[in-house]
Amino acid sequence: MRLHQPPHMPLDDSIEFSTHDVTNQAPAYGDVNLYRTDPVLQACVSGHVGAGGRDELSDHGVKAGSAEFLELGRLANRYPPELKTHDRQGRRLDQVEFHSAYHDLMADAVSDGLHCALLEGGGPGAQLARAARFYLTSQAETGHTCPITMTNAAAAVLSRYPEAVQAFLPLMRTRQYDPRFLPIAEKSGITIGMGMTEKQGGTDLRAISSTAEAGNDGYYSITGHKWFFSAPMCDAFLVLAKTAAGPSCFLVPRILPDGRINGLRLQRLKDKLGNTSNASSEVEFHRAAGILIGAEGRGIATIIDMVTPTRIDCALGSAAQMRASVARAVHHCRHRTAFGHKLIDQPLMSAVLADMALEAGAAAALAFRLVDAAARADVDETAAAYARLMTPAIKYWICKTAPALTYEAMECLGGNGYVEDFDMARIYRDAPVNAIWEGSGNVMALDVLRALTRHTEALDRVLNDLSSTGAPGLSDACEDLRKLAPDALHDHRQARAFTERLALAGAASAFAKVARDPDIARTFADTRLSGRWRSTYGQLPAGFAARPAIDALCPVG
Repeated sequence: MRLHQPPHMPLDDSIEFSTHDVTNQAPAYGDVNLYRTDPVLQACVSGHVGAGGRDELSDHGVKAGSAEFLELGRLANRYPPELKTHDRQGRRLDQVEFHSAYHDLMADAVSDGLHCALLEGGGPGAQLARAARFYLTSQAETGHTCPITMTNAAAAVLSRYPEAVQAFLPLMRTRQYDPRFLPIAEKSGITIGMGMTEKQGGTDLRAISSTAEAGNDGYYSITGHKWFFSAPMCDAFLVLAKTAAGPSCFLVPRILPDGRINGLRLQRLKDKLGNTSNASSEVEFHRAAGILIGAEGRGIATIIDMVTPTRIDCALGSAAQMRASVARAVHHCRHRTAFGHKLIDQPLMSAVLADMALEAGAAAALAFRLVDAAARADVDETAAAYARLMTPAIKYWICKTAPALTYEAMECLGGNGYVEDFDMARIYRDAPVNAIWEGSGNVMALDVLRALTRHTEALDRVLNDLSSTGAPGLSDACEDLRKLAPDALHDHRQARAFTERLALAGAASAFAKVARDPDIARTFADTRLSGRWRSTYGQLPAGFAARPAIDALCPVG
């Protein structure tokens, strides 16, 4: 049976086809100074970071916003890590292979000291400068920042036990990224991962079943598993395992000093929704050697020092994703025309963009306020109270707000936002992880209540500090929080409501301090503290100058 063949139709030579005829598409996002185009970030570091440091941040903003750096983020996620359990002869390898773009991102973060700020110290100014660099880098790619965060946070634990880890601390402090699979004595720099979660218990760390037995050589022998083993290519890992005294903390190296591969058997890499450039694995411990950190039975208390710096980076990373999403949406709408006008000049679109810009700006201001408080907690009682009470509240609100905002920004790009040629789809997939990492929403809300119980003076100190800002509605909001606190402590079902309101009050206060236009900060406070139900963006009060607000918060690069 012959199929009917359509007649040959010659092309008309007078018709020219060219990609140059494509119109009404926004140019590729990139080659933007992410620092100079972010007035909120500049205000957050002003007065804390000197002129030279601000120039360095501007240089970092150029790099992080360059097309070349953004391309590294794309490639690192386009070609995800692969687990190699055995070599060709059948010997155990337990190694993870990465695209070169991932290593380039890691090398850049390490050279900037994002992994060792807590070891280097330097006071609030140094910690704010590090936070700014982390925030800028995270706008390009967030997966590689996981081992960077863990190494920095591990310093808060390991620096307390220098005798036990004297071979590790100097290599954590170097600015050299060394991905080679070697004993630490042969490396120029190291990174630290962690393994806490097991199949039968996630948040409840006392439910772990992995065990550890003391040996004769100073090491403990660990047997068991971890359901989530973060960044398995790191050089050592903080791990919880049980001794007779209870859950204890151990530092487990990948390779032992004599060159033998430690008993870490990687089972598989997690097939995750997002965060794909970063490897997360399942592991079994086959008498893996570990160094005891702290006292036996005090493992949970030992690792608690990691919690605050990790949660701070979660908040910074999610705030960065929000900023990156808004920047891309505004960029698209400045160039795209519909119905005879640029999208950014369409009243409803400008209201949506402005509302998102308010949220992202307040989130950034709040995250940097937390960095400052944590850096001053040892010398300032109010800062210490703020860090205790607000860390879980801030992580709760920023990290749970980011996925909704990134979705709204993706919708602003229309179909372009939904396809993989653009990076909005990746940002959207990456957004939920920080809300889950180091404590999900319920854990954060309960931690707020725990802080209220353990530090009874903290709430008054924090609310007095917030209300002193003078932002509209803040005094009333703080009084409402004082009344709601006993109810939340009595009925834990109200913990989320209290936590969200506390974070919003903190955001209104922090934003009022750094927003250059008082009307912008006032509108955020009015719309977030009023108690009116808001489930989508674009619900701003009548008369608010949306387009000027967009240009103020997202100036043209």
